[in-house]
Amino acid sequence: MLAIFFLTLSITAPVFAMLFMGIVLKRVGWINDNFIHTASALVFNVTMPALLFLGIVHADLRTAMQPKVLGYFTLATLVCFALAWGWAIWRCPREDRGIYTQGAFRGNNAVVGLALAASMYGDYGISLGAVLAGLVILLYNTLSTIVLAVYSPVIKSDPWSVCKSVVKNPLIISVLVAIPFAVFKIKLPDWLQASGDYLASMTLPLALICIGGTLSLTSLRQSGNLALSASLVKMISLPFVATLGAWLLGFRGPELGTLFLYFASPTAAASYVMARAANGNHQLAASIIVITTLMAAITTNIGIFVLQWGGWI
Repeated sequence: MLAIFFLTLSITAPVFAMLFMGIVLKRVGWINDNFIHTASALVFNVTMPALLFLGIVHADLRTAMQPKVLGYFTLATLVCFALAWGWAIWRCPREDRGIYTQGAFRGNNAVVGLALAASMYGDYGISLGAVLAGLVILLYNTLSTIVLAVYSPVIKSDPWSVCKSVVKNPLIISVLVAIPFAVFKIKLPDWLQASGDYLASMTLPLALICIGGTLSLTSLRQSGNLALSASLVKMISLPFVATLGAWLLGFRGPELGTLFLYFASPTAAASYVMARAANGNHQLAASIIVITTLMAAITTNIGIFVLQWGGWI
């Protein structure tokens, strides 16, 4: 358990380093609001699609394709999304419901979840985690686009407009384009692979610096109660419900462990980028990311301890 605790810290510590750098750079005037707006748009439209595309292309879809695990994860994600949205309707002012919902259900699985699965289960964890990550990307971005469009001041919320927003989302496009490459093992030219790696490697540092540049004591105080509420839903309530459902359906061993790690991951940095693109309350999105990342070092270890104590993983 101590090893898992330090592993979790080793994954979350670089996140906080980049957040802190964003705060410092904004404070000394080396970045400003115009930079943050432009960089966020670059991440959303270019670097993050490159990251997601390469992640899908490199996934071993055939080795770890498990219909039951994928089917349950899809169902549980839809249920968690509905619960988070319903709670947001009761808990939030209308203009913040999309940001709250996204922050409460969308996990950082491509970084935290996959890394922990790989550490606990080795090559099998990498394969199963990578396949789940591909499904995660498609589900999370589609559902986030829908809920943000409903409450966004700049996106039309009629069904046709929402569908167009989903189809035109660069993150979703990158996943759909990558799937044939992964299925048919199409190899990219070396120069294109290298260029894609350069773009992809910019994504998390740039996104996190932008989040840090947005954070301030004032914004944290203003979004404090909502951000804390969404974080508790994300890190405690929904992981408990989703993992309990998996346990009741008979999942055990690496499958149950990997599902838990994915449900219990902190909120993804992409939620801030999409909130910014939708002209929503990006300060609330940034606060949720910070709080859930802090909580992950505790809640993830407690969950793993309980599941190992019961002999279920």
